Amino acid sequence: MKRFHLPLLIMALVAMSLTMFYHKAFNLGFPLTPAQTTSNWIVEARVGFEPTGGAVTARVFIPDQPRGLAILDENFISRGYGLTTGLVGENREAVWTTRQPSGRQVLYYRTTVYRLDRDRRGEDPYPGPVSPPQWEEPYASAAEEVITRVRARSADITSFATVLVRDLKQEPDENISLFVSSSDSDRAKVRTAIDLLAGARIPARMAHGIPLTERSRDLQLQTWLEVHNTREWVPINIHDGSVGYPENFMVWWYGDEDPVRLNRARNPQISFAVTQNYMDAIDVAQQRAQVMDSWLMDFSLFNLPVQTQNMYRVLLLVPLGAMIIVLLRNIVGIQTFGTFMPVLIALSFRETELLGGIILFTLIVSLGLAIRFYLDRLKLLLVPRLASVVIVVIMLMLTLSILSHNLGIEHGLSVALFPMVILAMTIERMSIVWEEHGPSDAIRQGIGSLAVAAAAYLLMINPTIDHLFFVFPELLLIALAVTLLLGRYTGYRLSELVRFKAFKGEKAS
Repeated sequence: MKRFHLPLLIMALVAMSLTMFYHKAFNLGFPLTPAQTTSNWIVEARVGFEPTGGAVTARVFIPDQPRGLAILDENFISRGYGLTTGLVGENREAVWTTRQPSGRQVLYYRTTVYRLDRDRRGEDPYPGPVSPPQWEEPYASAAEEVITRVRARSADITSFATVLVRDLKQEPDENISLFVSSSDSDRAKVRTAIDLLAGARIPARMAHGIPLTERSRDLQLQTWLEVHNTREWVPINIHDGSVGYPENFMVWWYGDEDPVRLNRARNPQISFAVTQNYMDAIDVAQQRAQVMDSWLMDFSLFNLPVQTQNMYRVLLLVPLGAMIIVLLRNIVGIQTFGTFMPVLIALSFRETELLGGIILFTLIVSLGLAIRFYLDRLKLLLVPRLASVVIVVIMLMLTLSILSHNLGIEHGLSVALFPMVILAMTIERMSIVWEEHGPSDAIRQGIGSLAVAAAAYLLMINPTIDHLFFVFPELLLIALAVTLLLGRYTGYRLSELVRFKAFKGEKAS
């Protein structure tokens, strides 16, 4: 069992990370790239009516999980009214009540919706075959003739509905003319299509919605036909028989009822206005998570103060840099001074930029190394010698900053961002390697440290990686899993394959 402990741990870490990442990216909608915006629409319904005396009740259909869209926010604007919402059959309705209204009344419902990348509602339950209407003659014979003719030219439920709608739209013959006329409204045509589809035992319903445009007022409601193909409801355009709603279409309610029903009031009117808006994708995802009451938002970095967020934007990249060091040391075989020194130097490069940072780092280490060799002649103990090196490093940094400022080289001012203790330890370590293994090994490790720091810097300044690790900190679990996996690698390093290439040739010969 012990041999499987580490592989199981690695798989558990990866699975946990990918699960949280998938939920936040595809269910909550957190963006995968920085500075991403998402479009949404503010839809407003204005309901007006005139009280006739006594307590008034106004029932208004409002959207409930519209197809291809999701509700981000909604507001009910009314003064002096009580409000309840609930489901009534296939629809959701808002019920406004008040006791003694006077004068014309106006109520507002406002919602913010956004488009989903995919519809999350799944399959709609099949209501089953419907009972055919009880027509009298000559309507029964005409309906049977129309249904028989349409069935002969269709292959399934959807094509049956499209052929029927087109037949109703074309110049009607003597059978169709019994059911429709050119002066019929869209609602009447959909009602007729539903009855004829019921004659073929096909469930159908009426849908009402509005197009989501960039900016519009007094939008007209559009009436559509929907048929159930045993898996889902399929929308059919009543004008031409085309299948599917147009892009950015919002279904408001289903059925043949009016959207506003009044008690002790008259002259109901409803109008719609739409405005398209663009928001930062992260803000939209946060609001979406609050609407969905996601527990992940309780552990989100976005709840921290801005100053703390900025600090973690840097700290979250340190594990990534550590993983790069493990990869380059254990797999490639690059030698460095210490394990974390290249990561800290890479963080300093974020402020100094790569070329300026390499020049400043090389200059300070070279000068510090020369002074360190001088301190050797003084025969100092270890701790005083290290303290002396730290003091010298700070003095060198101060001198470089002053000189660069006087010379107008602003990059030199950022030398103060280098971790002075790490520089002192690097100088100490380099001097020991110089003495024990010679200058070539010391220079090789110094160049290796700079190369690893440069590689980590190039990865850590990538805005996409910065964004991903801040928005999805669970990706650190994958970095941990990769580091644990590399920790068991005991094979040849790439540098060793190059180094022992000559021996391989001799063995083959």
